[in-house]
Amino acid sequence: MIRMMILLLMLTVLTGCTNFAMLMSGGGAVLSHNAYVKAYNGIDLLTIINTEKDIKTHLYQSIHKENK
Repeated sequence: MIRMMILLLMLTVLTGCTNFAMLMSGGGAVLSHNAYVKAYNGIDLLTIINTEKDIKTHLYQSIHKENK
């Protein structure tokens, strides 16, 4: 019985945390009204669609290759 209550409590807390994190991550995109941010996000979306990697991943991999 106690084990079941602990599992239920953990499920409730972890699910709430995930919803909060998803809400906060989406909030940044909605609140940004800067034209540069919108242009970057549009280019990043096209990059993800074409290469399945975002711009940051491309930069990280190119820097990582140069350091080897």
